[in-house]
Amino acid sequence: MGTKSPISNHKSRNELRVIPSIEELRQHPSIAPLEAEFGREAVVSALRDAAAALREALAAGRRQEPITGTASETVLRDAAARLASAFRPSLRRVINATGVIVHTNLGRAPLADAALARLRELGPGYSNLEYDLERGSRGSRTVHAEALLTRLTGAEAAAVVNNNASATLLMLAALAGGREVIISRGELVEIGGGFRVPDVLAQSRAVLREVGTTNRTRVADYAAALGERTALILRVHPSNFRIEGFTERPSLESLVALGRRFSIPVVEDLGSGALVPLVTTEPIVSASISAGADVVCFSGDKLLGGPQAGILVGSRAPLQKIRSHPLMRALRVDKLTYAVLEATLIEYLAGRARETVPVVRMLSLTLEQIEARARSLAARIETRGGWQAEVIDGRSTIGGGSAPGVELPTRLIALSRGNESAEDIERFLRRADPPIVARIHDDRVVIDLRTVAPDEDDLIVGGLSR
Repeated sequence: MGTKSPISNHKSRNELRVIPSIEELRQHPSIAPLEAEFGREAVVSALRDAAAALREALAAGRRQEPITGTASETVLRDAAARLASAFRPSLRRVINATGVIVHTNLGRAPLADAALARLRELGPGYSNLEYDLERGSRGSRTVHAEALLTRLTGAEAAAVVNNNASATLLMLAALAGGREVIISRGELVEIGGGFRVPDVLAQSRAVLREVGTTNRTRVADYAAALGERTALILRVHPSNFRIEGFTERPSLESLVALGRRFSIPVVEDLGSGALVPLVTTEPIVSASISAGADVVCFSGDKLLGGPQAGILVGSRAPLQKIRSHPLMRALRVDKLTYAVLEATLIEYLAGRARETVPVVRMLSLTLEQIEARARSLAARIETRGGWQAEVIDGRSTIGGGSAPGVELPTRLIALSRGNESAEDIERFLRRADPPIVARIHDDRVVIDLRTVAPDEDDLIVGGLSR
């Protein structure tokens, strides 16, 4: 007596026997759009893998779900799913419902419509990235965005690199390589990703000279450290922490006065770098230039609300040294970054950034504006699939290492459904399309509309409906 086959279902035997050839499967009407989207080779490979998986599952009796339709339909569905998975980009759009405005994990600043329009205009074709249209000869990409930046900040010159860490590194390498840089112990900061000011100083070949104490540093401490090897006085804005209590920190103006007395440049790393007053604890770039800083560097994708970039503004002579340093080529930005940055800066110059630049608009939203949207959206949510939505008080944060401890009053939508836990609901939201990234507050999943674009309200309702 032979061993009984694990395939006891007669339909399963038929399914195994009648799986068509790959060429026959390719004639199905659903394949043409797949080949147009993914290419013939990828589709054929997916069909082969799907057919092989079905044969193997039937032969081993492992198929858990019932086979619906014919073998052809099963293979076609599986192949389409395999193609969708294989070609799905890892970088995806998400809805930021956390209330953290400059969310580093979620890509920091969303871009203004004007910036996206410039991408569509410049991306498809060529540009004068390194071509001088007046002279008809090779030009320099470092001139782009300079006129806009100098008008907005009052600086004489400007340069753009790929992020603010690069800006700090380049500034120190170009202006202080092999010489001493004086910095307060209270400003030896570490920001996200393990970026430490002392490490950057070492990589730039500048020599660190610490002065003062963690909580108190005076102008006299800087003066006592000046010597023949002094190249710079560096001031770093402590953007991601606060020291409270018995503290003292000299003003930028007093450091500039000291530097000028001994012909020592004073440079400042502002971190986030706001162009207009937004948060009381964050300095304005133009104020640092007015105070006499020789070079100021800051980020493009934080409070400015533009692309990832490191921006340097200041006096003409040090900026020329920075632009001509060999590292500039390694750290320079491309045409798309310049396009987005210039478009964003134009919104500031035109005086409409508070309405058109998303980060600035989010910071400027009133509690009443958020509440009106929250109540409207909560009412829509409660009509979908057993969801309960309550509008409660809450706090939004700036994020991105900006304005530590500063919170903005907001109104939150607290979600619940039956006996589901907050963790299950939060996971459900992350699996929506597009994913909705919320947060858990007091054991409840909450949505903060301060960081949700108005046109994303429908997507949230749709995501909860699935």
